[in-house]
Amino acid sequence: MKYVPTDWNVYRTRFLVRARQLTEPLLFVDALGREHQGDVGDYLVESSDGGCRIARQEIFEDIYVAMSPDDRAEWPSSAKLPSVTRIR
Repeated sequence: MKYVPTDWNVYRTRFLVRARQLTEPLLFVDALGREHQGDVGDYLVESSDGGCRIARQEIFEDIYVAMSPDDRAEWPSSAKLPSVTRIR
């Protein structure tokens, strides 16, 4: 199959996330027992279902765009914060 520039489509991420950039290394185990490790500059990302993961800085900043304060009202409220247990 031959690809030409007009074959490309435009995509956007479809999920809202909350994130904070790490100021120190972080290693934790999530609720499913998976280990996550991040370095200074990476992002701790919380999805709307409460799950947390680490996203490398280069990837996160390439994919996500910060929302304005007015747009943040769309974030689903949650009575329970996600459980992140630091192991290092």
